[in-house]
Amino acid sequence: MEAVFKMGASRIASAVNAGELSAKEVVTAYLERIAELNGKLNAYLHVNSTGARRAASSVDDLVVRGEKLSLAGVPVAVKDVISVRGLPITCGSRVLRGYVAPYDATVVNRLKRAGAIVLGTTNTDEFAMGSSTENSAYGASRNPWAEDRVPGGSSGGSAVAVSGGMATAALGTDTGGSVRLPACFTGLFGLKPSYGALSRYGLVSYANSLEQVGVFARSVDDLALVYSAMLGADPKDGTTTNFSWSIRDALSRGVEGLRLGVVVEMSGEGIHEAVSSALSTTCKELERNGVSVGEASIKHMGYSLEAYYLIAMSEASSNLARFDGVRYGEHPAFEGDWNEEYSRVRSLFGLEVKRRIILGAFALSAGYQEMYYGRASRFRTLLIHEFREAFKQFDVLIAPTSPTPPFRFGEKTQDPLTMYLSDVDTVPVNLAGLPALNVPVGTFTTDGTTLPLGVQLIAPYGRDDLLFTVASQLERSGLSSARVVEPWGRIV
Repeated sequence: MEAVFKMGASRIASAVNAGELSAKEVVTAYLERIAELNGKLNAYLHVNSTGARRAASSVDDLVVRGEKLSLAGVPVAVKDVISVRGLPITCGSRVLRGYVAPYDATVVNRLKRAGAIVLGTTNTDEFAMGSSTENSAYGASRNPWAEDRVPGGSSGGSAVAVSGGMATAALGTDTGGSVRLPACFTGLFGLKPSYGALSRYGLVSYANSLEQVGVFARSVDDLALVYSAMLGADPKDGTTTNFSWSIRDALSRGVEGLRLGVVVEMSGEGIHEAVSSALSTTCKELERNGVSVGEASIKHMGYSLEAYYLIAMSEASSNLARFDGVRYGEHPAFEGDWNEEYSRVRSLFGLEVKRRIILGAFALSAGYQEMYYGRASRFRTLLIHEFREAFKQFDVLIAPTSPTPPFRFGEKTQDPLTMYLSDVDTVPVNLAGLPALNVPVGTFTTDGTTLPLGVQLIAPYGRDDLLFTVASQLERSGLSSARVVEPWGRIV
């Protein structure tokens, strides 16, 4: 049998259900892998060794009794902004040091009921604010493809865990690209679902109207398996809904007759040559399989980044007000002046979080709210309308996930605006609430270093199944694949 850490979720679940492999053996292999590599890659902030072994024993007992679990023994990682009962949840921040989650998020609970085992919680930019994990209070995660390159953010730890073979699949959150960008930078499939497809109950909110829990995996089949286990409306989250399609059916459908639109505003000037080439190669491959390809235009997309950051920072300013040392956050003695103690707690936030709180508070302040937040909200409505018009001509849109390959550590930290531009191709999807999927499509070599490339597929709201149909075709054709990567860059 192949090394356990190289096996996919489907293979592990099948082997455990059949009694060929025990969940205990799976967990032991992964915990050994984490112990070996996490010191180099800093993917996990908290490793759930005792809890994972206990959960594995429970899964093995259920299998012995004849129960068939869709994710039996499948080891998963969870971003450190999603509650896992009994594990610390710090959101990559000093503010929440020592806080332990008192309950499971709905998505975590559904994974556990399907037989998945949570190995631990993963590194993130503080409160999910960033594009490189360099904003984590606990040090950046390292991209297993190259020691000097960022893994993307804010869900960089989850991406590194899957890419490095320290988890079979992982949960992240995508507020403006924070699943798709790390998936692109580490060579994985990374899904941002339709808004409302997955429950946000148990997620520490950054920007409620934009963020969604997403999934990382090394194959489309694994992605579908994990996503399916979490789907469905949740009475604890009024924004959730049910969809009528089946992802398993979507995987077996062909792509012949589908209409693919290349978003011209995302694929022109400023795109790295290697990214542009990968996009072109992907379109040609789909054309060979019966897909018609044309140009799609989202006329006002150029204003998306500005509108996104106004909305996201405004919502962040409101959401993070709760971290005051009384309700949440480090509890000071409060022996002195209230304002001084409150300021001391708030000073624990990192620079990027402070920047977004201040800008968000300004955008919502009297006299400026309509000028900034109001106009951004109206633009959002316009963008949704333009996407709807594009989907009258095309079934699926395609664009780069990132305009560039993975960048170096420190390359953008001194210029926040340059860092924000990393999200220029991903934020429109979040503003419109659409589903999108990063698909790994080859590599690019520079200065002797091989780096992964990706493109994103975008579907109409509620048609996540179309993403799986197209991605599955690309995987079957051999153009798209993801592998376990050893530090630094050796594909296993």
